[in-house]
Amino acid sequence: MEILSPKNPRVKAWAALKERKERERTGLFLVEGRREVERALGAGLEPVALLLGPKAGPEVPPAKAEVVRLGEAALARVSSREHPAQVLGVFRIPKRDLSQVRLPPHPLVLVLLGVEKPGNLGAVLRAADGAGADLVLVAEGVDLYSPQVIRNSTGALFSLPVYPVSQEEAARFLEERGLFLVAATPEGERVYWEEDYRKGVAFLLGTEDEGLPEAWKRRAQARVRIPMRGVADSLNVAVSAALLLYEALRQRSL
Repeated sequence: MEILSPKNPRVKAWAALKERKERERTGLFLVEGRREVERALGAGLEPVALLLGPKAGPEVPPAKAEVVRLGEAALARVSSREHPAQVLGVFRIPKRDLSQVRLPPHPLVLVLLGVEKPGNLGAVLRAADGAGADLVLVAEGVDLYSPQVIRNSTGALFSLPVYPVSQEEAARFLEERGLFLVAATPEGERVYWEEDYRKGVAFLLGTEDEGLPEAWKRRAQARVRIPMRGVADSLNVAVSAALLLYEALRQRSL
């Protein structure tokens, strides 16, 4: 099938998936880019349609889904990028049950509380994937299936065990699993590399503007800080997450 007009009803419906409320209403989300689509397929996500731009070429990622070729104008309307990718996919949002999570003996867990910028969340997930995190809990804040999250994670979102949860669900899960909770905060008693992360650990990170809620600081068994030598009083949350995760990886590699 080929669709050229940006006013086509199906094009309008796909374009609407750029908005969180439409993703939540339909249970669908958009993946842009051949690499990202292939990673979603490789992770077993269920495709509804593959959308190909006029420069996509004859090769199509193998998927049991309808294939639709879009004209330039139609593609531009669907895409969230300034320079649209030539391969896009419409997928069903996976249903995930936190109670079914099985962690290894000494897990590496990351808990994000209220992160609001999709680019930051995507970059955090990329770092978590690189460091081999066993679980990421996204407690409220930005929508996990935002196009910007997917793009900035380079599709790592699909291979990671990532769960969108409420703060209450996150707190209950961590308490039940008995993990060592480490809060990243400027008021931390120890520099982050001084703490021991070789056993099961869950890093707690909040927003750049307000940091962790006080209740989560009190819940943590350890509070660590990242040294700041310049005029800035905090790092981007993705940078902070990467430092903590890779310090845990370094300690476990000794």
